[in-house]
Amino acid sequence: MTNEVTVPLLPCASIDDIASFYGVLGFSTTYKQRKPNPCVGLQREDLHLQFFEIAGFDPEQSYGSCLVLTSDIAELHRAFATGMRAAYGKVLVSGMPRMTRPRARKNADGLGGFSVIDPGGNWIRVFQNAATMPTPAPAPAPAGRLAKALANAVVLADSKGDVGQAVRILDSALARPQADDDPVIHVEVLVYRAELAMALHDRETATEMLARVEHIALNADETGRAAPTFEIAADLAAALR
Repeated sequence: MTNEVTVPLLPCASIDDIASFYGVLGFSTTYKQRKPNPCVGLQREDLHLQFFEIAGFDPEQSYGSCLVLTSDIAELHRAFATGMRAAYGKVLVSGMPRMTRPRARKNADGLGGFSVIDPGGNWIRVFQNAATMPTPAPAPAPAGRLAKALANAVVLADSKGDVGQAVRILDSALARPQADDDPVIHVEVLVYRAELAMALHDRETATEMLARVEHIALNADETGRAAPTFEIAADLAAALR
C-alpha cells in the first residue's frame, strides 16, 4: 500500500505550552482534548506533530525526538526564526525552548540540518531531504583543523546535545591558532562557540567570542563568504541585550 502517514506522538508537561510555542512557529491546532488524557495535534502544511501531557514530566529528562525531512531547510528555519522574532523579539538560542542553526552534519553525509528543542524537551530534528536535491552527492569532508573541529562540535552539540564536549573541542582548537587558519572558518568557530555559551547561559563567554570576531581581518571575498555567519552573530548579540 502507499500514501501512509506517520505522525510522531511526543511527551510534554503542558499541552498548552506546546500549542502556544508551535503557534509561534506557524502551526495550527487540529485537535485538542483534556479527558481522558490531555493531548494536542498540530499541523504546519504537511508537517504533523502530536503531543500528550504527563503530570510531573521533566522536559530536561526527555528523550522525545523525531526527524523532519524538508526540501528547503533554510526557508523553514527562516520561517521559524521570523515567528520567534515576532513573538519574543529574538531567535531563542538558549534554555528551553530554543532552536539551532542550519549547519552541515558530517554524521548525515554532509546534509544540512537544524533542531528545534520545544517546551517538552523534544528534539525536532530537521534535515535537508536528499531526494529533493538536484545533485544529492555527499558534501566533501571538512578541510583544515578548524573546519574539522567545527564539524565534530556540531555533531556533539546539535545532534547529540552534548554541549559541554563540543565546547571543549572548540576551546582546544581556538587555543592553538595557526598561520594558515581560514579566517572565515575562524569566524564561524567563534560565533558557534558564542552560541554554545548562550545555550549554557554563559553570557560573559558569548560576549567575549563575539568581540573576538570583530578583530579578524577579512578581505572582500572573505567578508562575502562570512555574511551568513555575521547574521547569526547579530542575532546572538540581540539576544544578549
